[in-house]
Formats: sequence, C-alpha cells, structure tokens
Amino acid sequence: NLLTTAALFAAFYGIIQSLVGHFEAAAIAILISMVLDGLDGRVARMTNTVSDFGKEYDSLVDVIAFGLTPALLLYQWGLKDLGKVGWLIAFFYVAAAALRLARFNAQSNKSERYFEGLPCPMAAAVLASGVWTLASYQIKGEVLTVAAMILMLLLGLAMVSTLPYRSFKDLDLRNRVPFVAVLVLVGGFILVSFDPPTVLSVLSLAFFVSGPIGWLIRRGSHASTDDAEVSDSVAEDDSSSPGQGG
Repeated sequence: NLLTTAALFAAFYGIIQSLVGHFEAAAIAILISMVLDGLDGRVARMTNTVSDFGKEYDSLVDVIAFGLTPALLLYQWGLKDLGKVGWLIAFFYVAAAALRLARFNAQSNKSERYFEGLPCPMAAAVLASGVWTLASYQIKGEVLTVAAMILMLLLGLAMVSTLPYRSFKDLDLRNRVPFVAVLVLVGGFILVSFDPPTVLSVLSLAFFVSGPIGWLIRRGSHASTDDAEVSDSVAEDDSSSPGQGG
C-alpha cells in the first residue's frame, strides 16, 4: 500500500507539472508511477500481504496514474489547441482506461501469459515517453499534435479491445537465471541510458503494436489449421468413395 501511495504521489506530481508546463517532468513522473505500480503487486505476493483493499486501492490509483494524468499531459502539451475535439479524445482515453481496469477486475479466469487488451500502464508509457522525447528535442507542430491525438485514440481502442498482449507473469525469476539473460539485462540498461526518452518510446511503441501483430499471426495460424482440416476431410471422403471404371 505504501508503494501504491508512492505511485499516486508521482501521478499527482505529474498533474501539477503538466499544469505549469513542465512536460518532461510530468512524463518522467508517469514512468516512475509505472515502475512503482509494477512493484506493489509483486511485493505484496512476496510478503503474503495481498488483500482486497490493496487490489481496490491499486485500481483507483491506476485510473489516476495511467488514465487521468497522461490524458491531462497530452491535453496541456498540445490537444488543447484542437478545441473540443482535443478534450473529447482526452476524455475518451480516460474512460477507456477506467473501462479496461473494470473489465480486468471482473475477469474470473485470467491468463498467466497474456492480457486481454493493452494494459493501462503501457498505454501511458507510450504517451509519456513520446512527450518526453518531443519535449527534450523541442519538437512541436500542428501535424505532431494531430498525430498525438490519433495515437491517443488508438491506444484507447487497444485498451478496450481483446488483442493479446504478453504479460510476462509466467517468467520465474526466483530460480537460477541464465548468464545470457544477465548480459541482455545489462545491455538493456546501457541502451536506455544512451537516450532514455527515445529508447523508452521505441520500446513502448513496439509493445503497443505487438498486440495487433500477435492477433494477425494467431488468425493466420487458425486459418491454416482450418484449411488443413478441410483438406484432410476431403481426402478421407475421396478415399472412402468407390472407384469409377474406364
């Protein structure tokens, strides 16, 4: 619960920084809140302190940290220049995040390998890292603002969709870890430290598009399986039918 409260504090700090125009600080605060959100559940399970109160508290904080705060950040950054369309898209994103969390809490049989729909923290990471990148390089324009609005709309749709996103909950980090994995982890830290906003933006966007790509791959494999079953059934019918003489 202390970690969840810290995530709430970071999200509230992000709101304050967005209102005063410090967009880089607001984006970093959202990413810090994301890290803390990833830790609170794992710490609760490791210490056997999981409770219904903690789950409800975590969901309420998630709506603020990954729904309201990134929407307000994008609105203050540029969407307010688009008038009514800008704040309506921002509201749609907040509503999609709330609906995504409500659906997740209502699910009784949750998969250990995949999320149903884009997780709210990753959607917020896409927006926060993108704003951080553009603000750090002082890049802004009407075209980028419209692109950010479209991206926010797509992220909202992805959250309420049924696209499969890898959860990585099935990874067991309590046992021995291969040495190669340690090298990959060190390489990841070096890559992020080279240009944090750009690297984080690329990684979060890659995770975002992994859902539609995974859905297309699954659909293609199912179609291939169905075609193979049809071919097998046709072959069986041909072999069982009597032969015709010349």
